[in-house]
Amino acid sequence: MKSTWALLRDGFDRVTIYLPIILTAVLALGTYWLVRNAPRLIAPTAKVAPVHEPDYFMRGFVIKNYLANGDLRSELFGTEGRHFPDTDTLEVDKVRLRSISPTGFTTRATANRGLSNADGSEVQLFGDAIVTREPGTAAGGQPVPEMQFRGEFLYAFLDTERVTSNQPVTLTRGADKFTADNLDYDNMTGVAVLRGRVRGVLMPGANPAPAAAKKH
Repeated sequence: MKSTWALLRDGFDRVTIYLPIILTAVLALGTYWLVRNAPRLIAPTAKVAPVHEPDYFMRGFVIKNYLANGDLRSELFGTEGRHFPDTDTLEVDKVRLRSISPTGFTTRATANRGLSNADGSEVQLFGDAIVTREPGTAAGGQPVPEMQFRGEFLYAFLDTERVTSNQPVTLTRGADKFTADNLDYDNMTGVAVLRGRVRGVLMPGANPAPAAAKKH
């Protein structure tokens, strides 16, 4: 009979012969386990078109914007406001606006509804819209009379001091009065471009019309 040592050696030799096969099987099982348990890649999802719905509301509010030096630039009041994230705009009911222009003139505006951009530099006014530039003094020292715009739609650009409208509008400057189908007024240049059916009333001895009243 073979000794115990000989039996052990024969067994070891047999295991050595099958060792590569055993290792290959173990590696294959390990690879299979890793593949099954590895985190799956997230499949790309189709982009969803942004929905024009408000993400927050405000009631009885006022929003103030300031210049870099801390001076007040504008105040926006409303009975209710709705912010739309897709356009980053604020829709305001019963809007009231007060702003101080770069040239020092104070402008006030009211309307049934307003739509402001993110920084409050542009405000669209809908329904019984009124924009009033208060009287002041020009750079040369001469007095500048009050100027008022009225219409169902007015677009006020506060930083560039412009008022435009693609709908009928009434412009009053001091005692003078103009009406037109649409308007583009630039306070920086003092030029008002009136288009369509333009009518005007100039009062004798009153302040001269805006460098103005360009009729197209």
